[in-house]
Amino acid sequence: MTLRNALVGALAVASLAACGTSTPSADNGKIQVVASTNVWGSVIKAVGGDAVDVKALLDDPSADPHSYESKPADAALVKDAKLVVFNGGGYDDFFAKLITSDTQKKIEAFPLREDDHAEPSSTAPTSPAPTSSAAPDADGHEHGENEHVWYDLHTVRAVAEAAANELGAIAPDKKTTFESNTQKFTAALEDLGKKVDGIGKGKKVAATEPIAHYLLDETGAEDITPEAFSKAIEEEADVPAAALAEMNQLVEGKQINVLVNNTQTENQVTKGLVEKAKAANVPVVAVTETLPEGVTDYLDWMSKQVDALSQALKA
Repeated sequence: MTLRNALVGALAVASLAACGTSTPSADNGKIQVVASTNVWGSVIKAVGGDAVDVKALLDDPSADPHSYESKPADAALVKDAKLVVFNGGGYDDFFAKLITSDTQKKIEAFPLREDDHAEPSSTAPTSPAPTSSAAPDADGHEHGENEHVWYDLHTVRAVAEAAANELGAIAPDKKTTFESNTQKFTAALEDLGKKVDGIGKGKKVAATEPIAHYLLDETGAEDITPEAFSKAIEEEADVPAAALAEMNQLVEGKQINVLVNNTQTENQVTKGLVEKAKAANVPVVAVTETLPEGVTDYLDWMSKQVDALSQALKA
């Protein structure tokens, strides 16, 4: 794939093996960073390169991030880190609870989300989001908000820029390198944005779970997933019979052009929908919440998902 090769060559992103399998060492001369997930860890690695040692608490591609419970070792890692990075928005509350110092450098992605998708500032704030008046659901998510902001390319850019600022403050002698890496990373994000922009106009989609909400929004496609269905799946509750019947009708009746499926939190209901979609020749696009096994690069991962979504919408 030309885009993939170009991105890999331009960024020269080092392997993220340390992000999931080793404990950062305090004496290796690198900036110690701890991220809640390997997705955000890979973004920081793209910015920091060889100057950072990144550990992600969530890196198992078969695990359900919503049910993760922190361990004593996680608290020690977070405490010793020079920079901590997490999603926020109710997605990884376990991580926020591990941060015990008000002075520790941190980046929280969700507050950097911009609804109007204006160009984010390179000095984007890193403080936690203000308390919302919206009532949280059973998983701590705020109603009316979608916390899966790693699928929002604008937010990912803001996180990368914030990382360059924070890492540059920790290691001023490497600030120029961090800024250069960020420019290359954000240029690649812009290319992905152009590739997906408006490709779904006039099309209708449904999703087993609203993971890729922001990416679908960029395509211009209309997401007609029944709200009651989405809410039940996210809260790991029984799907109301009426909502399931409506969803089945959308798929079997080919009233949608694409079914987007979160393969990381599949259950019997979502597996059944995927089978019905395939039987009806409705394209199914797989998405995940963390990097799949063998993938360490955010751009590589997102490029493949953008390509799959683009091909499905054009089918």
